[in-house]
Amino acid sequence: MKKIGMIGIGMMGHGIASNLLNKGQSLSVLEHAGNQPIDDLKDKGARSYQSAKELANQNDVVILCVTGSPQVEAVLTGEDGVLKGMRPGTIIIDCSTAVPTSTEHLAQMVLEQGGRFLDAPMTRTPKEAAEGRLNLLVGGDAQLYEECKPILSCFAENIVHAGCIGAGHRMKLLHNYVSLGMVTLLAEASACAHTAGIDTQTFVDVLAMGGGWGAPLERLKPFLTNGDSKGLRFSIANAVKDLTYYNTMAHDARADRTIADAVKRTLELACQETNPQDLLPNIITVIAQRRI
Repeated sequence: MKKIGMIGIGMMGHGIASNLLNKGQSLSVLEHAGNQPIDDLKDKGARSYQSAKELANQNDVVILCVTGSPQVEAVLTGEDGVLKGMRPGTIIIDCSTAVPTSTEHLAQMVLEQGGRFLDAPMTRTPKEAAEGRLNLLVGGDAQLYEECKPILSCFAENIVHAGCIGAGHRMKLLHNYVSLGMVTLLAEASACAHTAGIDTQTFVDVLAMGGGWGAPLERLKPFLTNGDSKGLRFSIANAVKDLTYYNTMAHDARADRTIADAVKRTLELACQETNPQDLLPNIITVIAQRRI
């Protein structure tokens, strides 16, 4: 059994860590102010380290679950970062959402130092993370992917090998563009419905029985019907970050991004008009207050 170290015990990372321990894996975590409380993980046997360098030196696998590319770069290449302590053969699994070109660059640094690398970003929510039912989109060597599947299966229900290094992060950005784009579209439509005098329940029911049905509507439904935003525990700021990454990827690929630019601008405007850390369903209220 490989010894696993994990960096990034946030809303998603805590669920991953808990499931690794529940499945009998040996786990260490990095102490960090941005973590969720980790006393319950320690009670289950998790060790903790004060630096990424020390954590990497004492483990065979290092799982990253941080906010985005700047954080991945910092935790890998910093003065006390993973690359400073990593041993030859160490496997880095990056579950963060990141810019694919940055992923490829960092992976090359890991490979040059004798390590191995998978990008394995996730979809679904903290609820599924706690239940061990995430979806993982994996980029990297096929043999390494098969070697790591028993670890990934501890916290994921569906695991897809998307291709070479960077393919996982590319597929994640495509997924989040579609998902967040649909949420933003529905938010604008529901705000218009309110302004036009359409009953909210009627709006929801008609979409649900037709072409508007889907996961975005189901996640927004609690907010639309009773003001509960916890059906989509994803901040507006995170949505802006992911759409920015998507637009960067599309630009690098010289792909059209007309609609993606519009979604990004809508979310950026919402960040200016309310607390960026508000959960994404709250953009419905923000948009409804606008008058053109």
